[in-house]
Amino acid sequence: MKILVLNCGSSSIKYKLFDMTSGNVMAQGGVEKVGLKGTFLKFTDMATGEKVTIEKDIPNHEEGISFILSILTDAQYGCIADYKEIDAIGHRVVHGGEKFSSSVVVDNEVISKVIECADLAPLHNPANLKGITAMNRILPGTPQVGVFDTAFHQSMPDYAYSYAIPYEIYKQYGIRRYGFHGTSHRYVSLRACEILGVPFENQRIITAHIGNGGSITAIKDGKSIDTSMGLTPVEGLIMGTRCGDIDAGALVYIMQRKKLDPESVSELINKKSGVAGFSGVSSDMRDLDKAINEGNRRAALTLEMYNYRIKKYVGSYTAALGGLDILIFTGGVGENQWNTREAVCSNMEYMGLVFDAEKNRTIRGTETVISKPESKVTVMVVPTDEEFMIAKDTLTLLT
Repeated sequence: MKILVLNCGSSSIKYKLFDMTSGNVMAQGGVEKVGLKGTFLKFTDMATGEKVTIEKDIPNHEEGISFILSILTDAQYGCIADYKEIDAIGHRVVHGGEKFSSSVVVDNEVISKVIECADLAPLHNPANLKGITAMNRILPGTPQVGVFDTAFHQSMPDYAYSYAIPYEIYKQYGIRRYGFHGTSHRYVSLRACEILGVPFENQRIITAHIGNGGSITAIKDGKSIDTSMGLTPVEGLIMGTRCGDIDAGALVYIMQRKKLDPESVSELINKKSGVAGFSGVSSDMRDLDKAINEGNRRAALTLEMYNYRIKKYVGSYTAALGGLDILIFTGGVGENQWNTREAVCSNMEYMGLVFDAEKNRTIRGTETVISKPESKVTVMVVPTDEEFMIAKDTLTLLT
């Protein structure tokens, strides 16, 4: 079965085409700046491994997807002869609210419910739906599956996902912790157990998906029991441009002092804070490292804050789990920044974690155990593959 995975953002379309018989990636790439000037498609030439960029005016998502399909069937770059070789489409959908606790085959009822959840993710859900509606027109009758970022976290107990606000406000607006990156947390935790040869349903696992966006999840016996992101992706860790945890009263104070409206506050906490906002350098950790090496004290303090927040969550989730069997790092930072992994895992011997600092410094983006054999907690780097998880869910639902 050939499955096309689509991840439609407000101005982007990422894609991967899988042959699920072998599990191989047949094609991958993405369109950037949809509806803007300078739109381009960048993809991997699977024959040579080289990156190819093609500029083209693409005013909307449907034309963007049509262009992607034309490349998939192109005489030079293509890997299929006809669109009809695509057996199904799997879509990333960011927010499923309380309506979806697992992936689902898309029909009109599902589309209606995704629309109802749009208020919870106004930048993401409408864009995700554009991919679904476009494929309905381009390949009518081809099965489609929605895979929700929030679904994996629907197993959280009520005492973990509830906020201590008036209960009627929660019921009226659905204000609670939902969590995100669920597909990634699910993939890396399953993959780690597969590598280690241990049962997923009998482990205490913490997954740290850390990159420009970041979240940590506590997984017990195969189920998410807590996660750091909340109603929105702002809560939790310090991120590239998001502030993470902050006293709500501090936001009220900032609004009053700087006379900000809600839109300005949203921009402040989502786009002007985090690593970039506090360091004054960049949201890119490579730029931060460079600044630190040049003696920038504020950059060094930012990295200390960033690492400390992760470490604090690992400690609190270990308590929530009643102990820890596996700690997993993934995401751009988790897979590539040895110094963050070392900072998080240092001085953790009290909980049975014996870290292999020397081995850790050699690891970038590979599946590797970075704890010592005598460690009671297995620490791993597992590169995430959300697209494969989406393809796998699509295959499972349709077969």
